[in-house]
Amino acid sequence: MSLSNALATACPDLSSRSIAYFSMEIALSPSLPTYSGGLGMLAGDTLRSAADTCRPMVAISLAHRRGYFRQILDAQGQQTEADVPWSPEATLPSANQVIALSMQGRQVLVRAWRFDVIGVTGHIIPVFLLDTNIEGNDEWDRHLTDHLYGGDTYYRLCQETILGLGGVALLRALDCKPEVYHMNEGHAALLSIGLLEEHLAGNPLRDAQEIDLEAVRRHCVFTTHTPVPAGHDQFGLDQMYQVLGHDRAAAIEHAGCLHNGLMNMTYIALRFSRYVNGVAMQHGKVSQLMFPDYKVHSITNGVHAATWVSPHFQKLLDAEVSSWRTDNQYFRSVYGIDPARISACHFKGKQRLFDVLAKRTGHHFNPSVLTLGFARRVATYKRASLLLEDPARLVAIAEKIGGLQILYAGKAHPADNAGKGLIRDVYAAAARLNSGALKIHYLENYDWELGALLTQGVDVWVNTPRRPYEASGTSGMKAALNGVPSLSVLDGWWIEGCAENVTGWAIDDAESEEAEAANLYEKLEKHIAPMYANPAAWARMQQHCIAINGSFFNTHRMLAQYVCNAYFPFPHLTDLSSPSAPVNEPAVDVLLDEAELV
Repeated sequence: MSLSNALATACPDLSSRSIAYFSMEIALSPSLPTYSGGLGMLAGDTLRSAADTCRPMVAISLAHRRGYFRQILDAQGQQTEADVPWSPEATLPSANQVIALSMQGRQVLVRAWRFDVIGVTGHIIPVFLLDTNIEGNDEWDRHLTDHLYGGDTYYRLCQETILGLGGVALLRALDCKPEVYHMNEGHAALLSIGLLEEHLAGNPLRDAQEIDLEAVRRHCVFTTHTPVPAGHDQFGLDQMYQVLGHDRAAAIEHAGCLHNGLMNMTYIALRFSRYVNGVAMQHGKVSQLMFPDYKVHSITNGVHAATWVSPHFQKLLDAEVSSWRTDNQYFRSVYGIDPARISACHFKGKQRLFDVLAKRTGHHFNPSVLTLGFARRVATYKRASLLLEDPARLVAIAEKIGGLQILYAGKAHPADNAGKGLIRDVYAAAARLNSGALKIHYLENYDWELGALLTQGVDVWVNTPRRPYEASGTSGMKAALNGVPSLSVLDGWWIEGCAENVTGWAIDDAESEEAEAANLYEKLEKHIAPMYANPAAWARMQQHCIAINGSFFNTHRMLAQYVCNAYFPFPHLTDLSSPSAPVNEPAVDVLLDEAELV
């Protein structure tokens, strides 16, 4: 995607936009560092589907002038980071509005830049990126919208104040009054306080009654994305009062939004939302146990098909399935395409991936050899090294099946030393194990473009999270759209997407990592490799992946569910969202580790 999407000459009329989508990060273009990973990719894919299907939406995020980071890996796999600076002034049109936000006991000026997501039909979803680097601001304040997930907790709270309160103020300045405000994760929860201030029309926040909170709730939808408690932003009360001021902070306390004596963004979002959902069936159940006082629904994530389907598949689909870009249910129609043609398209994607690999690294992989892909944010619960648990057995399998190739990629958060250690472990294993039969390589700087190449080019997508920490996961969905089956732990989306030996394979739960790794090796040796050796059977599986999983795990379907179930539900369904009703759910055995990073 080029930045031509950002340069529509005039902003569309915002007065009829009924849905406002707030997200701390949004992946808008490969050339803009406005995202870090899955959350931002999901947000961008959601907006691309909204544009393709003509939804009345507008979006708010931050500019992130210094980006997330570029990953640099040395010969031992030690990660260092570098900023990815860009200039909104030289890239995007201005929203031509400056709003003044009261925070930290002073006034902070906020402007915005506009990126237009343009759908296949020409419909535009304007995205406004808030920016405090403006003359008249305190020098420290000018950098508040520089770094995505940078700085300390005080910096983060300031950012989330700008996103929530500043986003609502900007929409009003643009004469946009949506009916629905969608908080994509808790970072945007303070928009509810902005709506409450607006509802009270100048009256003190301390005068707010339950009826006033209910008036705000009617407009708010909240999607929670992580079952890891450490992933829910929380701040000390001193920071809450210092950044937000006494009136707002006291209103948050009075509304019952604290948790364990801390300001918790998730609990603010829960308290002020009429509809709350997790991002997969299982994640909804886990979240319900985490937040038993609130009804938690489930809407399973998806990916934007036209963004992630390879150029070769797009050409085939355009010729054979003409309406797939606006209606992804037509992916079922690939059953009318000769599986050999699907397999040929994938092989071209595999060659393209290996060409880039050779150009970047000098490593040459054989496109005829079974190739596994493992790429995601590197955190300990995602267990990047499970595939390497028994090196001797992995080598033996590679030799038995005529060769095996494994491609790794992923960034660790700059503060996650354990995650960085996992990258070094993979590097060390590769150095020990690489041979004529087994090749392992870790690709540097996992980003949008590399993610597309990998999910379009490998033969099997591997995912090994420790249950139940995988909220959803979307990389396997991208792979499925390109005819790539998954070998995965049954968590997140894969519980819904796994049809054994049809769309992929499940790694069975076990009491130890050694036992789970043994099951992984068993599936690889006894099921995956023999099927790969049968081109007709493998092509049929590739066809199943697209027809079965591609037709469901997409953001066109996901967004339609949000519209019908969350944004504008049928009147007789609205009572289901009441957070005050007691919730009785079947017990689920969940053990959550407070020390895990998101």
